[in-house]
Order: sequence, then structure tokens, then C-alpha cells
Amino acid sequence: MKKVSKKNLERIVSRFGRHRILVYGDVMLDEYVWGSVNRISPEAPVPVVQVERQSSKLGGAANVALNLKMLGDQPILVGVTGNDSGSLRLKQLLNENQIESGGLLTDSTRPTTVKTRVIAHNQQVVRADWENAKEIEDKLAERVLDKIKKEVKTVSALIISDYGKGTITSLLLGELIELARKHRIFVAVDPKETHFMSYKKVSLITPNHHEAGFVSGRRITSEKVLEEVGRGLLDALQAESLLITRGDKGMSLFEQGKQVTHIPTVARRVYDVTGAGDTVISSFVSAVSAGADLKEAAWISNHAAGVVIQEIGTAQVSKKELLEEIKANCTF
Repeated sequence: MKKVSKKNLERIVSRFGRHRILVYGDVMLDEYVWGSVNRISPEAPVPVVQVERQSSKLGGAANVALNLKMLGDQPILVGVTGNDSGSLRLKQLLNENQIESGGLLTDSTRPTTVKTRVIAHNQQVVRADWENAKEIEDKLAERVLDKIKKEVKTVSALIISDYGKGTITSLLLGELIELARKHRIFVAVDPKETHFMSYKKVSLITPNHHEAGFVSGRRITSEKVLEEVGRGLLDALQAESLLITRGDKGMSLFEQGKQVTHIPTVARRVYDVTGAGDTVISSFVSAVSAGADLKEAAWISNHAAGVVIQEIGTAQVSKKELLEEIKANCTF
């Protein structure tokens, strides 16, 4: 295997773009209410937020698609929304970012997942969620699979973005992974604990250390436990690789038949980890599509995450920003 180097990483990122990447999962809308707090409510011991502005961003699988778009690739987004104002706003944002919304199916029995965060003085005060996490009906799942079958032959990779909001079912996962493997497509999964053992034989799975520990029934308190958990999950899932994200401790990459690779964080400050997992999986898959091996892709995704967690709210990193980050902060 070629040695990971700054020069190699720069060369790979420069090749980002023009790849068609299929994204399937829980699409959602992230809303933000921005303001300031100057007093406590006389009605209850809670802060009164003086609202100054509001904004909306793509969330969940839609944010994965936006991350890919920012890196220069062409995301093909497939998911489910409700028949409501949240869906209209989500599709408007997709259109503004030149991402096709034709792969979004409508389920009028459920709302579009919307997360509203109230932020004052750069701190999140409260979050309100509109959602129905019940799994979609079999007939709708069949329509989802039909959409994916039409696209799968033309893409370089498939990202499954599971936020546990009902779009992804265990039955659908099995068919989807088998379909991708049949066409020799790189399959990457950002997992939810409820479906974890259904993600078998994928190319990459990216749990955080809490998710990995929960599924394994062990709290990760040391590198020794981390390695045991990582190896155990890798073998149980028969996956090609597993990337455990560890917050301020960076990431750890597990590959079949190889030693674990520990990658330290590159973030100088951490303001908000919202959407960081979306950035990790999208930049990893963009790197693989551009010819990176798994270690190179992991280092690149670590640099990408280091950029977005310095921003408040759901954020993305552009190809130019990522290249500048690697040039400035890669130390080898």
C-alpha cells in the first residue's frame, strides 16, 4: 500500500468532482431561530429569547447530498418527505443548491422531519422536532427500491444515511446492499443503532464511539476496549472497513486483515458537531471515488470534519476549503 502523505492527499482532493454518488436515507430540514437572552420568563424558570432572525438548512441525508455537491460531485438523492410546508422548503433549498429533488417520494401520512433549534449568544437553548419515526410501508419501500434500481448502474458509490426516522427498514437494507454489491458499488453507511446488524458486507460503516459501544454492550473507556469493539463489529458485520469517530480524540479506522489506524483530530476549536457525521461520510466517499485508498480517505474526512465543527449549525466544506485545510494543517 502506498504511504499516506500530504502530497497524496492534495492530489486526491484535486481530483474530486464529476462523480455520481447515490444518497439514500432520512432527509430532513434544519431550522434555526437566532436571538439573544436578556431575562428569565416570569411564567417559568426559562430564558426568554428575543428573536432576531430565522434560517433553514438541509439536514440528514439532504445534508450529505449538499456536502457532496460542495465537494464537486453530483449527488443523486432518494428519500421520503411529507406533503407539507417542510417538504416545499426542503425542495426549494435543494433547487437553490442545484440538487435534483426528483428522487424524493411523498408520504402524506407523515410529516417531513423538521428540527428547529433556538440559538442565543452562539449557544443552543432548545430543540423542537416534528417527525414520525415509524417505518415506511412496504409499498412505499418498493417504490424507493425502484428509484434506486434506475440509478444504481450509473453511480460510483452509495451512501446510506440512517437517522432512525423510518425511511430505512431492515428488509429494504438487505435488498439495497445486495443490489449494490451485485454492481460492485462502494457502499458506505452512517448507522443508527436499531439497524446496526443489518448493515452486513458493506464497504464502510461510520459509527461514533457511543453508537459502537452501545451496539457492543461495552463502554469505550480505553484504546484497548476501542480496538476490541472495533474488531468485533468489523468481524460481525463482515464489513470491509469501519471508521469510529471519537469526537475530540479523532477517528479510528479498522480494516480487514490490517492494523488499526488512529487519526488525531485537527480541529483548533469545536463550536458545534451538528452534521459532522454527514461531512465525514461524504468526504470519505468522495475521496474513494477520486481514487483514494481507505487510509487516505479517512485522513481526508478527518480534515473535512475539522473544518465544519468550527461552525455553528449544519455546515459543509468546499473542495477549495478542504484543499487549503490540508495544505495548512497536514503535518506529514
